[in-house]
Amino acid sequence: MNASIDLAEMRAFVAVVTDGSFTTAAERLGTDKARMSRVISRMEAKLGARLLTRSTRRLSVTEVGRDYFERAVSILAAAEAAEAAVAQQTREPKGLLRITAGSEFGPMVVDTWIAAFLKQAAKVTIEAEYTNRFVDIVHEGVDVAIRVGTLADSGLSARRLGEVHYGLYAAPAYLRRKPGLASVGTLDQHALIMKTRRGRPAWMLQNGQERAVVTAPPRATVNSVIAARNLAVAGLGIAQLPQFMAAACVADGTLAAVLPGWAEEPAPVQAVFASSRYMDPKVRGFVDLCVAMFDREAARRLA
Repeated sequence: MNASIDLAEMRAFVAVVTDGSFTTAAERLGTDKARMSRVISRMEAKLGARLLTRSTRRLSVTEVGRDYFERAVSILAAAEAAEAAVAQQTREPKGLLRITAGSEFGPMVVDTWIAAFLKQAAKVTIEAEYTNRFVDIVHEGVDVAIRVGTLADSGLSARRLGEVHYGLYAAPAYLRRKPGLASVGTLDQHALIMKTRRGRPAWMLQNGQERAVVTAPPRATVNSVIAARNLAVAGLGIAQLPQFMAAACVADGTLAAVLPGWAEEPAPVQAVFASSRYMDPKVRGFVDLCVAMFDREAARRLA
């Protein structure tokens, strides 16, 4: 008995059982009834078992045939999935890629990823929306959302890119005017610039296993970390900022890190998309690039 798998024969058998007719199955597969009958007979001879019981009026599946049918359906589905996965890897990315990200993380980080992707994917065009509103990517037709923070359980697929780390920063001129920042407990004696959207502003800080909650009334409350950075650069107080945003200011001397190690918990950054199965090549390509660039930039900008 030669029981090697022939996917074409297997598809023919599944079609006959599904349709309950040689004639209907043959029409669906673009062949003729006689050829379908020969294929099934050849399979039965090769397997050494009767799969179908034929009569002039009806076609029925034997117990062995039913077991073979169930296994064949699974095998064909796996084969189709494997072929689709290979096709997705080898097809060239092309078409419109719609992206959304936060209004601050987008222009400061995602822009560089988009620029790199456009250079390597010549047939892709991009439409990016940077906003702090929640974008329903399925209903709004967005391909990829770059989100900072813990994700809600939405049923969407996500790929973790890395983390945003934070720190406390102030202008050197402010620190000269307001010395005495010896410990986290002395923050309430300083002018603080806090970002908040609603409710009472506060910082939930940690340094290893130590924790501190800072609730001192801030000198300024803003709803944008860019605004917080600008006020800190102007010498108006201490701001908590993402390290990627403060890095350039530290490098040019307009900001200095204070109380190193103290900051809020790092926030995860993830690429969110509708499904990880049968991903469009442009979506897969962009997400893969985001992972690679985040890793590459971690030591220089984002860590």
